[in-house]
Amino acid sequence: MKRIAPVFLMLIFLLPAFAQQSRTAALREKFTRETNPVHKAKDMQALGDAEFHDLQAELSAGNLSGALAILQQYRDEVNTAWKGLDANEHDPDKHSGGYKELEISVRETLGRLDEALVPMTADQQKPFLGIRKELDSTDHRLIHELFPRQPGAQGAGTAGLKP
Repeated sequence: MKRIAPVFLMLIFLLPAFAQQSRTAALREKFTRETNPVHKAKDMQALGDAEFHDLQAELSAGNLSGALAILQQYRDEVNTAWKGLDANEHDPDKHSGGYKELEISVRETLGRLDEALVPMTADQQKPFLGIRKELDSTDHRLIHELFPRQPGAQGAGTAGLKP
């Protein structure tokens, strides 16, 4: 009986982490299987949220390389979703389905990432900041596609703004 108690306690503490990992895996599988670019982009909100929870767990465990790998995968998934949208939709300011959700996911991730970087040293932050810069650029381009007629954007066009 005394041996069962420590195993039981360990299971209680590991179960939430395992459940989160399986949730992320299920969302990632759904994202990968999805063929509709709008649905794929909309899936990024839930997937990005789950992946960021995993990223925070890796950071809490001191595994910077694991956290960085998750952030890189998120960036790649964002680019995949965006390319799918652009191949399918040519007027995102009138048909924003997917673009809006993708931009929200990226914006939320940027805010969370900023908070996660605070306790890191400058050297630890460097690889994360590189990806953060890419995501920030993607966020600005998504906003431009959603709202192309912003003041000061006349003549800017959309050339060179695709992923």
